Amino acid sequence: MSKLSAKRTASLTLAAAAVLTLALVTSASADGSTGQRAPAAAAAPSVSGSPEAAFTRIADFYGSYIDAVYDGDGQTADRLRASYLSEPLQAELRQWEETNHADGVLRAQNVPLKWKVTSTGSGTGRTDATVTLTWGGDSTKVYVQADLATRKIVSVRD
Repeated sequence: MSKLSAKRTASLTLAAAAVLTLALVTSASADGSTGQRAPAAAAAPSVSGSPEAAFTRIADFYGSYIDAVYDGDGQTADRLRASYLSEPLQAELRQWEETNHADGVLRAQNVPLKWKVTSTGSGTGRTDATVTLTWGGDSTKVYVQADLATRKIVSVRD
């Protein structure tokens, strides 16, 4: 074999080794492992509901209401109360707020940082939910009931 042919073979061998090394290093750095597959990504968050479901109405109300109060938008908060809460409950909450000097829907003087609504069942024409309100490291629960026929929230209890 000639000197030129030997040099070409050696160059090709080094080039192939470099490409293989680059491929291994790239795959290792892409997923933080040594060539193994990356774990599947967590599912993207999603929210769904139905305008016909009383439970969805509870979740929609609390999400929108907390946003409005957090944003300092009292007019929107008032409109949400008028739309989602039964008239007797609105009157009851006004009385509770006067007595307790706090927001009757949230059962607090400030706004939670997070919220979660969990269905706790339906029966006798009502649907029940537990609303978990998170305040920094602490959380509180509010028990909410909506009428299945009107889809209006009829009860808020702590």
